[in-house]
Amino acid sequence: MIFSAALTNYIIMEYYKGTRSRGKWKTNQRNTERSRTPNRKKNKDGSLDPDSFVSKATPQQPVIYKSGRQIDELPVDRAIILNLQKKGYENPTEIQDKTIEAILSGRNLMGLAQTGTGKTGAFLIPLVHNLLRKDSRSRVLVVSPTRELALQIDSEFRSIAHGLKIFSTCLIGGTSVWRDIQSLRRPGHIIIGTPGRIADMVRQRALDLNMFTILVLDEFDRLLDMGFAAEIERLVDGMSYRSQTILFSATEDKSQRKMISSLMDDPYEVRVRNDNVVADNIEQDIITVKEGEKKIDILLNMVRDKSFEKVLVFADTKRGVSRICRDLKRGGITVDEIHGDKSQNYRIKALESFRNRKIQVLVATDVAARGLDISHVSHVINFQAPKDMESYIHRIGRTGRAGASGKALTFIN
Repeated sequence: MIFSAALTNYIIMEYYKGTRSRGKWKTNQRNTERSRTPNRKKNKDGSLDPDSFVSKATPQQPVIYKSGRQIDELPVDRAIILNLQKKGYENPTEIQDKTIEAILSGRNLMGLAQTGTGKTGAFLIPLVHNLLRKDSRSRVLVVSPTRELALQIDSEFRSIAHGLKIFSTCLIGGTSVWRDIQSLRRPGHIIIGTPGRIADMVRQRALDLNMFTILVLDEFDRLLDMGFAAEIERLVDGMSYRSQTILFSATEDKSQRKMISSLMDDPYEVRVRNDNVVADNIEQDIITVKEGEKKIDILLNMVRDKSFEKVLVFADTKRGVSRICRDLKRGGITVDEIHGDKSQNYRIKALESFRNRKIQVLVATDVAARGLDISHVSHVINFQAPKDMESYIHRIGRTGRAGASGKALTFIN
């Protein structure tokens, strides 16, 4: 599937109108029959085979989990139930339904479920109940791989615990260190944060790890992928009175089993998804760039098409993200960027603009691939091919959510 920039608009329009005839889009014979899950072959240089990024979508009716109980039948405090009902909750999700009793009883737990399945509520609802009813002296430390996810967890906590006199503090990079220190001097029951800022507060003696009895590691696989293993081990070593560990993840890697075993004894395990499977309702394809062609020109032609309504573009580096964003702006596209060098306020505003369709394209590093709840993303475009299948899965998982169809395209040189 090799084509020139001059033909891009025509091909893309014809392809997404469903007229993928052989005369308009030449497809290799080996690509005509695809399994629902892309293969994971690697080239000699260790990169993923381009075939890994090609898969026909097989749209299906979403399988809706039906709990045998409603929200008001959960074994938690009535005030929590009322707060959940104000949020519009009617029935627990599968991960919530299958984990709540284990967490309420104080068991160690490992939950495996895709982003968007209610994992945050799965651990917050029973933990808020235990803080309210069981032991108000307990303190909870929630560790998140990204600032955005930490903020989402904090927002969810505040809505669940509204009016219950249970308080949280959110510790993330890109904000005032002095303000965080001041916040930690006030009474708090749950600390939510990223590993770097939590470690910083410990070094400055503003945070005593021995005060925490419960540890939650959200998006555990991503924490390890981002190189936080040493930080997690230091946090765990500092929690002398830790009595419960809760670990949630979207994927499971066998290489992580040793560390998981060191963190938890006899965990209660819940799996509500198949491991590392790409969503069936995401149409996946590659765009091979010939020598002399410019990817940015092809990208510009693509996003000018009306079908590219809400586009998330991934690049490998912060500098690359800024360059793509600049070039798209010059081409007349409404676009913004998020990466590690942007302030937290900037990142929040950019995400809100994207959610609210004030901009058409958001360009990001992998910081946006995990934990963000961005609905109705029409296309995910990998400006560079991801280095591993796990990164690919989490990138394209930003589209095709909640049973909707989505499209993922990967540039190949």
